[in-house]
Amino acid sequence: MKKGFVRLLTLTMALSLLAGCASKEEAPAQGNGTPAPEQVKLSGSVATNGSTSMEKVIGVLSEQFMADNGSVTVTYDATGSGAGIEAVSNGSTDIGLSSRGLKEEETANGLVGTTVALDGIAVIVNAQSTVSDLTVEQIAQIFTGESADWSAVGGAASAISCIGREAGSGTRDGFETITGTKDTCLLSQELTSTGAVIEAVKGNPNAIGYASLSAVEGKEGIKAVTVGGVACTEETVLDGSYAIQRPFVLVTKDGTALSEQAQAFFDFATSASANDLIRTAGAVPVAK
Repeated sequence: MKKGFVRLLTLTMALSLLAGCASKEEAPAQGNGTPAPEQVKLSGSVATNGSTSMEKVIGVLSEQFMADNGSVTVTYDATGSGAGIEAVSNGSTDIGLSSRGLKEEETANGLVGTTVALDGIAVIVNAQSTVSDLTVEQIAQIFTGESADWSAVGGAASAISCIGREAGSGTRDGFETITGTKDTCLLSQELTSTGAVIEAVKGNPNAIGYASLSAVEGKEGIKAVTVGGVACTEETVLDGSYAIQRPFVLVTKDGTALSEQAQAFFDFATSASANDLIRTAGAVPVAK
C-alpha cells in the first residue's frame, strides 16, 4: 500500500514537471518572467514622393522592405525634390525625398531632414568629347556662358551646349550651390528628369550636363569628367575629395507621427542593415 502511494506521487510530480516545460516552450518569458508579446505584423501602405535622382535608392529599399513585410506596399512618386518637400508640408505623402539639404525656411516650418545617403553629382559630356577633366571654376564658367566654346577649356573648337534640370530640382540646386552658379546658368535645354539629361548629352557631341552618380554609372554614349583631377566615385564622395556632391534626404514633419508601417520603413532605410542595398543603387551609405 505504501509502495503504491510512493509510485503514484512520483508519477504525479513527473507529469507536473513535463507540463511546466511545455508551458515555457509555448510562451517564452521575458526578463521579468512575463510572456513575450507577439511581433506585430505590419500592413498598409507607405507613400514616398520627391527626388527623381533617388529613384534607384528608394527602389531597392522599397523592394527589400516589401519582401520582408508582405502586407505592406511602398509607393514612389517621382515629382522632384521641391514637390516632395511640399507634399510632406501639406500632408499628402508620408515621407518626402530630397536630393538637397533642407533650407532654413523649410526647417523653420517644421520639416525635418534625415540624410540616408550621399550622392556625387557627375559632370557628364558626350562620349566623343576630348575633354576629360575640368575644375569647379571652369564648370562654372561654362554654365554661366563665360566660356562658350570648348576650345576655352582644352577641347576642339565648337559651341558648348549646356543641359540642366528644371527649377525645383534637387540636382540643379545642389549643382548650382556647389559651383556658385545659382540663378546664373545659361541652359540650352532645361529638362525635368535625370534620365532626360543623360539622353540629351548622349545625343549631342557638344553637350555638357550633370546627373546623379547612381544614374550615370554604366551608361553608354556619355562619360563623367574628373573634377580637379578627382573622379566621381563612392570612395571620393565619402571621403569628401570629390567636390560636387549632395545628400539624399528623407523629409518628415516635426510633431506629425508616421504610421506604424511608414516609421518601420524609415527606421529600416536609415539603419546600417540597408547599407549594402544603398551601395547597389550607386549611392554612398552613411549609417554606422
